[in-house]
Amino acid sequence: MYIGTQFGCRHEADIQVLAQLGVRHVDQTLAEPWSEWTADTLKALRDRFARHRIKLEMIHVPLSARSALQDEAGAIFLGPSDARDRQIERMCETVRMAAAAGLRGINYNITLLGHLRTAPRYGRGGATLSSFELAKLDRSLGEFEGGAADEDTMWERIDHWLRNIMPVAEEYRIQMACHPSDPGIGYGVQYRSVARVLGMVDGFKKLVELYDSPYNGLNFCLGCFSEALENPAEEIYDVIRYFGERNKIFNVHFRNIKGGLGDFMEVFPDEGDVDMLRALRTFKEVGYRYMIMPDHVPGLAGAEPQQVGFAYTYGYIHALLQAIAT
Repeated sequence: MYIGTQFGCRHEADIQVLAQLGVRHVDQTLAEPWSEWTADTLKALRDRFARHRIKLEMIHVPLSARSALQDEAGAIFLGPSDARDRQIERMCETVRMAAAAGLRGINYNITLLGHLRTAPRYGRGGATLSSFELAKLDRSLGEFEGGAADEDTMWERIDHWLRNIMPVAEEYRIQMACHPSDPGIGYGVQYRSVARVLGMVDGFKKLVELYDSPYNGLNFCLGCFSEALENPAEEIYDVIRYFGERNKIFNVHFRNIKGGLGDFMEVFPDEGDVDMLRALRTFKEVGYRYMIMPDHVPGLAGAEPQQVGFAYTYGYIHALLQAIAT
C-alpha cells in the first residue's frame, strides 16, 4: 500500500513536483481524444512519467463523472444502439492498449447523470466545500435527455457491459475499477427518472457478483461510500472489509466528509467524520496493496489552489502510512 495520485499533470514541472513530494505512482486522464488513443500514445505517457521515476499504473477512460451525453463513450450505458456496439468494441481495444503499455488497470464510472452537487458551503478559513443536500436538488429539469432508466434497465445495461468487456480484461489481465456514482441518493430513489444503482453499497455488491472475476472490482472512493451511509463514522470500516476481504479494491480515493446520506460536505481529511487513520488501518488489515490517492480537495485561495490542496493531502497520507507501518 503506497501513495499515488490522479492529479492531472499539465506540464513537466507538475510531474517533477510529484517526484519531489514522494509520489511515485499515478493514474492519469489522457489529454488526447479517445478516438486518437493508441498503444503508442499510452506508452509515451508511461515513459514521460518514468523519466521522473514515477510509474503510470492506471488510466481513466471517457466513462467519467460527467453526464453520459458528454462523454465520448457515454453511449455504452444509454441502451442498445450501433453507437453502443462501436464504443464497447473501442473500449475492448483500449484494454488491449493498456496491456501493451504495461498498465495495471482502467478506472471508469457508470453514471448517466454525472456527479450531483448543490450550492457549495464554506469551511475553515473560508475554503469552498463541495456540498450536496438532497432536499435542495433541482427538481425542475425533467426526465434525463438520454431517456428514463429504472433499476432493471440499468442492470441490464451493466450486465451487457460486463459480459463484453470482462473477458477481454481477463485475457489481458487488466483490472477494471468502477467508481461509485457520486453521490448515492438512497435505495429505490430516482432522479430525473434515472436510478443511481451504483451510488449505494449494495449496488457494488451486486456489481462484483454479476461477473465474478479477479479483474472486476472497485475504484473505492472513501468519500463516495461514506456519502451513501447514514452514519459513516461507524459504518464505513465494515464496507472496506466487505470489498477488501474479497480482493475487489483496485484503487482508493482517500477523502473525508462531514454528514452522510442526503446531506454532506467534502472537507479536509483531518476534519471529517471518518477516522482516516482507522480507515487506512482497515485497508491494511484486509490486505489492500495498491495506491492511496487524494481525491477532491476543498477550494483554497491563491494562485495554485488545487496544487496546494493536493500537496497538503500527500503529506497527510505520508504521515498516516508511516503511522500504520509501526
